[in-house]
Amino acid sequence: MPARRRPALVDGRCRAVVENLRPEVDCGRYPAKRTLGDEVVIEVDAFTDGHDRIRCQLRHRRAGEREWREQPMTPLGNDRWQASFEAGELGRYEYTAVAWVDDFLSWRHDLARWEADADIDRALRAGALLVGEAAGRATGEDAGTLERTAKALGGSDALEQRRGLGLSDTLAGLMQRYPDREHETAYGRTLEILVEPELARYSTWYELFPRSLGENGRHGTFRDVEAHLDYVADMGFDVLYFPPIHPVGEVNRKGPNNALTAGPHDPGSPWAIGSSQGGHKSIHPELGTDEDFRALVAAAGEKGIAIALDIAFQCAPDHPYVEEHPEWFRHRPDGSIQYAENPPKKYQDIYPFDFESEDWEGLWRELRSVFEHWIERGVTVFRVDNPHTKAFPFWEWVIGDIRQAHPEVVFLSEAFTRPRVMHRLAKLGYSQSYTYFTWRNTKEELTAYGTEVSQSPSREYFRPNFWPNTPDILHEYLQAGGRPAFMARLVLAATMTANYGIYGPAFELLEATPREPGSEEYLDSEKYQIREWDLERPESLRDYITRVNRIRRENPALQRNERLCFHPIDNPQLIAYSKSTPELDNVIITVVNLDPHHRQSGFLELPVHDWNLPGPHPYQVHDLLSGARYLWHGARNYVELDPHASPAHVFRLRRRIGTERDVDHFS
Repeated sequence: MPARRRPALVDGRCRAVVENLRPEVDCGRYPAKRTLGDEVVIEVDAFTDGHDRIRCQLRHRRAGEREWREQPMTPLGNDRWQASFEAGELGRYEYTAVAWVDDFLSWRHDLARWEADADIDRALRAGALLVGEAAGRATGEDAGTLERTAKALGGSDALEQRRGLGLSDTLAGLMQRYPDREHETAYGRTLEILVEPELARYSTWYELFPRSLGENGRHGTFRDVEAHLDYVADMGFDVLYFPPIHPVGEVNRKGPNNALTAGPHDPGSPWAIGSSQGGHKSIHPELGTDEDFRALVAAAGEKGIAIALDIAFQCAPDHPYVEEHPEWFRHRPDGSIQYAENPPKKYQDIYPFDFESEDWEGLWRELRSVFEHWIERGVTVFRVDNPHTKAFPFWEWVIGDIRQAHPEVVFLSEAFTRPRVMHRLAKLGYSQSYTYFTWRNTKEELTAYGTEVSQSPSREYFRPNFWPNTPDILHEYLQAGGRPAFMARLVLAATMTANYGIYGPAFELLEATPREPGSEEYLDSEKYQIREWDLERPESLRDYITRVNRIRRENPALQRNERLCFHPIDNPQLIAYSKSTPELDNVIITVVNLDPHHRQSGFLELPVHDWNLPGPHPYQVHDLLSGARYLWHGARNYVELDPHASPAHVFRLRRRIGTERDVDHFS
């Protein structure tokens, strides 16, 4: 029989245990995410055997720095410790934790408990040795102070005087500066935090097709978009997102409503990228010039709007890459290039890249250069089309590489796919992610999904971006629900998450006709033809959208996700939830009628004690949508919503101030 292998001998004097460091994503394989200016809160379990006392330190630094910054961690109870640091710069931070048994703290704890004079004297003489050793580690005046203190502790002064010296805060502070860390224990890994711009955490997106901003059938231009910026800014959007702006392929071009044959004047799908006029680094000639685009980006920036571009790594059959690099595409047995398929769907106007190409390195470098091209033109926000159909290693490499030079860039993943794939893309570096919100419509579905994206461990890396509609998705709820359905979905998206967007002007103009029954495709979809929109139609939701976005902007509670909380309400057609700041100085309560056809009512229960509301006294809730104010009492109050007036309340909690009789004054 083979000899039994004995475990390696470890230094048993390192008695502290350090474990369960948080945040930690997949054992440190990926960074957790924060945004600029955030307080990064770190927690860890640290303890030792027996009754000795320990000290615990957080270690953190900017990635690439040589020296660690250290700060004490505060005990929270049950051997859990906490400390924090500010995310003061974009990029990556590293952190870990260390702990050690502190003989002085253990001695000090016992000294305060001894009662017999002989025990106290013996303890003081032992303490004198500990303080004397610290004097050897100290420098300057501190060394002399500790030497004198050691002599006094072991001297002949009155016992209580010596014990008072040993228990003094002054001595404790000095000893804390010069600990004996020879036998400290470090957490087994160094973890990372990725710090991104605030826009990654809180953003309000508006999507439009620039080509549809022309008049009388004319193809729209970047100058038309520039003239349209006030419309977008006035509604309160800070990201203006375009579908691909490149030349559109002519080979196998699609016609209206995804017809396989296009007419001579049909513009085709913008996602069929590339023609003899150029590819992913070119601009569709009818949109304008490179100078026009730069001017648009600058003009938008002056209004507080970031231009977001769609990055779709696929090619029309006549894209220059197809002729220059046929090895970048997958070929059929007959030698022809395979167009995109997602059975039973076929995309005859698109060739996907082959990420298993023999020249995969050349392909990767070229695709990276596409991002670099547009970053050089001032673009810092990218919505990436179908990233789940491209290789995971590519995304980890290209996003990480771009962030080395451009940590300000924000990436939105458009991956309507399986949960694990969506989450993998977020871990690999995507700042935000499209979600399943569009298909979550019942109270049960919304509550479960909202809780998942805000309270589960995935919140450390997965930032949801809720969209009620997209050019590809017109959900049946909007098709059948009319104006109230659009209003309800807008409020849900805008108040449940800090990042949301709409595809307009289709959304504010209540576009709701499907291509055919049972389809989520729009009739006369803007993907395949130029549309002219009458933005002054009286039924437009423009004013309502403006009000909702102003509420988001004026209430910090709505600009984060981690404090989303759902509340009981005794009607399955009503959903209620709140968001609040940690200090509870901003509490927003949203109630939405999910039935777009009928008035619904019910009793809402709120956690008044958790919010420190004034017992049996009234408090005010102010509906920020309608301007109405209500006096409520206690935890249980009545609400009623007529969807044809407004399907939602967005209440701000107003706390009563003054005396008990001062019921009319609220903060």
